[in-house]
Amino acid sequence: MEEGAIGLPPGMVGRREELTPMLSQYADLCVAYDEALVLFQVGDFYEAFCEGAAAIARELEITLTKREDSTGEYPMAGIPIDNAAAYIERLLAAGYRVAIADQVQDPAEATGPVDRAVTRVVTPGTAIDDDLLEPGTSNYVACLVSSETDDGEATGTERTTGTRQTTEIEQATETERTNEVETSDRVDDRTPESATHAVAFADVSAGDFLVTSGPRDIVADELERFAPAEVLVAPGVDTTEFDLPGTVSAPREGTLDGERAADRIEAAGSSPAELKHPAEIRACGALLAYVEYTRGDVGGGTGASDTDADGDDADGNGSENGNGSMSEDADSSEAGDGDDGSAGGGDETPSRGRFGTISQYEPADHLRLDATALRGLEVFTNRENGDEHTLFSVLDDTACALGRRRLADWVRRPLVDAAAIETRHDAVAELVERSLVREELRELLRDVYDLSRLLTRISRERANARDLRSLGSTLDAVPEVRDVLAECESEEIAAIRTELDDCGDVRGLIERAIRPEPPIEITEGGVIDPDFDEGLGSLRETERSGKQWVADLEADEREKTGIDSLSVGFNQVHGYYIEVTKANLDRVPDEYTRRQTLKNAERFYTPDLKRREEEIVSAGERADEREYELFCDVRGRVGAEADRIDRVADALADLDALCTLAAIAVERDYTRPEIGGGDLAIDGCRHPVVEAVQESFVPNDVSLHSGEVAIVTGPNMSGKSTYMRGVALCVLLAQIGGFVPARAARLPVVDRIFTRVGASDDIAGGQSTFMREMTELATVLREATPESLVILDEVGRGTSTVDGTAIARAAIERLHDSVGARTLFATHYHELTDLASGRERVSNYHFAADRGGNEADGSEAITFLHSVAEGASSASYGIDVAQLAGVPEPIVARSRTLVAGEAESPTGDSPAGADGERTSDERANGRESNVEIGVTTPVTNGRGDEDGEGGGTDGTSGDLSDGKPTASETAIPARNGTTRRTDEADTANGSTRRVSGETNRANGENGSNRLNQAGRTSGAGTRGIETVLREVDVAHTTPLEALRLLDELKGRLDDERSE
Repeated sequence: MEEGAIGLPPGMVGRREELTPMLSQYADLCVAYDEALVLFQVGDFYEAFCEGAAAIARELEITLTKREDSTGEYPMAGIPIDNAAAYIERLLAAGYRVAIADQVQDPAEATGPVDRAVTRVVTPGTAIDDDLLEPGTSNYVACLVSSETDDGEATGTERTTGTRQTTEIEQATETERTNEVETSDRVDDRTPESATHAVAFADVSAGDFLVTSGPRDIVADELERFAPAEVLVAPGVDTTEFDLPGTVSAPREGTLDGERAADRIEAAGSSPAELKHPAEIRACGALLAYVEYTRGDVGGGTGASDTDADGDDADGNGSENGNGSMSEDADSSEAGDGDDGSAGGGDETPSRGRFGTISQYEPADHLRLDATALRGLEVFTNRENGDEHTLFSVLDDTACALGRRRLADWVRRPLVDAAAIETRHDAVAELVERSLVREELRELLRDVYDLSRLLTRISRERANARDLRSLGSTLDAVPEVRDVLAECESEEIAAIRTELDDCGDVRGLIERAIRPEPPIEITEGGVIDPDFDEGLGSLRETERSGKQWVADLEADEREKTGIDSLSVGFNQVHGYYIEVTKANLDRVPDEYTRRQTLKNAERFYTPDLKRREEEIVSAGERADEREYELFCDVRGRVGAEADRIDRVADALADLDALCTLAAIAVERDYTRPEIGGGDLAIDGCRHPVVEAVQESFVPNDVSLHSGEVAIVTGPNMSGKSTYMRGVALCVLLAQIGGFVPARAARLPVVDRIFTRVGASDDIAGGQSTFMREMTELATVLREATPESLVILDEVGRGTSTVDGTAIARAAIERLHDSVGARTLFATHYHELTDLASGRERVSNYHFAADRGGNEADGSEAITFLHSVAEGASSASYGIDVAQLAGVPEPIVARSRTLVAGEAESPTGDSPAGADGERTSDERANGRESNVEIGVTTPVTNGRGDEDGEGGGTDGTSGDLSDGKPTASETAIPARNGTTRRTDEADTANGSTRRVSGETNRANGENGSNRLNQAGRTSGAGTRGIETVLREVDVAHTTPLEALRLLDELKGRLDDERSE
């Protein structure tokens, strides 16, 4: 961001007294809106000066010019008003807030500089114009507050704007922490996990306002869930603990004060007492103040201070009578007594800001989807942060913008109340059965405009006549929708029909007042029907009759003068005129007065024409002014009915979302799931995204009892990740109220879906892939409940085989023994499958592959069946996958030779050859490095996946290998000098043993015990130490364990010497 581009331009500092009146206006607005880039209307352009001009010239790639006057030269750059939205969008993307300073006075009436005022401040999270918004998508601005935040910490220096500009916020946070340490009475024993945060969300364009609070991780999940375009972060919040969007800044000065915040909440029509935590009150108050600020001077906000703008209550002015319709006076616009254009309090409510009641919600009231789950399941964004091939993309067949936003909200916040889920399923089922009703409704809904955004523009006085016509045409569809719904019987659809107020009074007002195809500009006439207002009709009649007299004048004068080429015309400079060619000037009557001389003609006027011109122009100007007054009056009266229209908008949104779920169910053969019980059973489960983008899909059955852990094995590319994601998405679909892609399903209600299905390095956060995976695993083990669904894929793959196997085994044991969550656990560690023999609720499943036919090198070809079966997998097929992925044939052949040699060798050692011989120590440490037999270079699918499975919804494969040897490829020397592979069972005594991390570490961990025992039995310290050293299994002792043992031995020797 250009330094000095916001606030008073440095180029004007010290010259304030010398500036011309217009530049002085610009400087004053820059000071008042010192957090924004001011665009200053000069005629048909928005201009900026000095550093502001340099900034927009650079960001918008336009020419930087200069303005010269008596006080000097000033850099200047501007954009055309007619195409301002495209340029403003680019400035927002560059991190600027943009303050729009419009001319609010008719230049013809100005005696000095034209009056200008900031009419709105446009920011990424508060835009309301359609040109700056994506249709049907919520656009949230959020305010994040911590319980550590005091009432008065926000200062002017903390207010920043721009892309990821958090430096000053972090400095304020650090200062806050320092103060806490220095002030003893503010120090307590709270941990980051127990500290409460609050976050408020507002979709200014649609009038939605929500707030919640909780521990840091829950609030972080909500930020990920709502994905705000802009976040205000209060001091006291550690920004490193949150994944914040691009535009980050601090709340405005003084807006975090608790009392002021409570006052604002009350002015917005809500009660602070309904909010559960002081941090919620501060978050709401600061966010309301910020939204008010973006309304500018005209809208009731202020750039200079944090003072509430007074305004009439939205329910005032007698806008409704007892039966919920517009009052008789409000509907009698023909009386024409609203000359000031401000009647109808819909536009006079800056404090409420179109939000209505603030909604306090609990995250636990919906199925919780954290950031990891949203990304892993590709709910809204895919692995490349695009929106193609996601769950929402395959569901989004909505007919209107209202329904699209509602469906996204349902997906974002699935239900957890079984009764509510069943009620929604009933509605979808009825629409599935009534195909004619469903299709007729969808046809009607396609003509529905975005009522919520229309109402916001109306309340902000930004709506034009076409907006009112769009609102009216949408309301016109309501009676038809009600009629179609009359035969429906489900509870939810009946409730929707009840909310569909046809708003006949509002429709009638718009129909009578607004012309059918009005212009966009509302100040130049042609907007209001002349019959709507008697005074307007009289003025338009005067104007019409005058123009008709002028039209007849041409024929009359031609006949009177005998000049056939005589014509009557009009222009903005000279008004009406009679034009005569120079060849006929000798025939011009004496009463003609010359008005203008042209090259080949002269223009004249007559006394009668002059008088008529004054009548016509005067009547036209007065009619235009009257039309604008009437339009503002109508717009205000429509805005006063916002609550009623909002309820209609909500009902239409719900109806469209239900119709969409029903249409998807029919088109894609989804089935209604049975809800309830502890078991999860799906017959023929399909992944809703993969089947939508691929030509064929192999369904699979799923059966998970309450608390069961299902271990899923099988080769890469066999379908493990797709299978598990499909199960999770079926549960998610069921709890948003939809049908599921399966032949039949019985599903429990889950409180949360956990996933660990692939990760990548978090370079910015300083986390490796393995560290990130372990962090996600820790969250699962710490927070999952018996009512959760857990999806884990390749846990432990990012470290040595021994450590990875140990972590995976311990995680399964914890999930089974303590957590009790339904779990699908995919792994290539085949030795984990023995857990099923010792634990009642652990089961094994595998994905099969078939060998058949021959490759060019004589080896058998492999076919992945993509079908799940009970039991463990018998092989990993890693080399086959490598071949399919295009690994060079010599590498494939060498890999097969190595594996074959390992299988044939009596000791299991690799055959001598080009690799040479390795010492026993090298073989022992092979598991700690990437030089073990059979390890190949990882091959990814081009997307950076590390699923091991691929599992991307595009159907491509994932990594070829884990970056470590598989179980069948890892040779570990045993004590007797032979070599034992980790997947081979030792059945010498009829039992089954497998090498585990615990066994490998036993010698080092128990070194001190052996030392003590040897000391006691030998009777001599030195001989005891020798005994310990002889018994140490060097091949299985890690360097760290050896150092620990040697340190203990040295300590024993030192003790003996001292004795």
